[in-house]
Amino acid sequence: MRKYRALLLAVFFSIFLAACNQGIEDPLEWEIEEFTFTNQNNEEFGLADLEGEVWLADFVFTNCTTVCLPMMANMTDLQAQLAAEGLDVQIVSFSVDPAFDKPEILKSYAENYGADLSAWNLLTGYTPQEIDEFAMENFETLARKPENDDQVIHGTYFYLVDQEGVIMKSYDGLNPPVEEILADAEILLTEE
Repeated sequence: MRKYRALLLAVFFSIFLAACNQGIEDPLEWEIEEFTFTNQNNEEFGLADLEGEVWLADFVFTNCTTVCLPMMANMTDLQAQLAAEGLDVQIVSFSVDPAFDKPEILKSYAENYGADLSAWNLLTGYTPQEIDEFAMENFETLARKPENDDQVIHGTYFYLVDQEGVIMKSYDGLNPPVEEILADAEILLTEE
């Protein structure tokens, strides 16, 4: 009887511990290096401005004829759903074509999608080589413009970043798992 009670107690304790561990499942935990770029308002914006914020990041460009269109639409929809759920999540889009994507072009581009720019910064102000290196070193994704081509090869993921500037999760930006992103964002926001 004593063994049975000890086994039952061990099972109950294991279930209790599992229920308490509500963190992000399989977190990436990639630290983002310090950066300061230029946003759509032609203002400096960087990692320091995001300190203490949960944010989503992606890589897009305004002349894109393929993947950026659905990515922007999906991120705009996601922004609306986050707001509807009362989840204060910032959005940061890094242009992978900084030579063309000047601040005013990025602003107009985002406005055409109905983005709420009070919580969304679209960044430029670096060289194509710098954004390619930044994307690879921090997000483990490409941001490379082939010579003699106006299109850029880049990743299509959305990245969830915690209050410390650590990438916790990546999601398919072409077909985002909205409920999972909302749930993961809520987890990070309640861990403050």
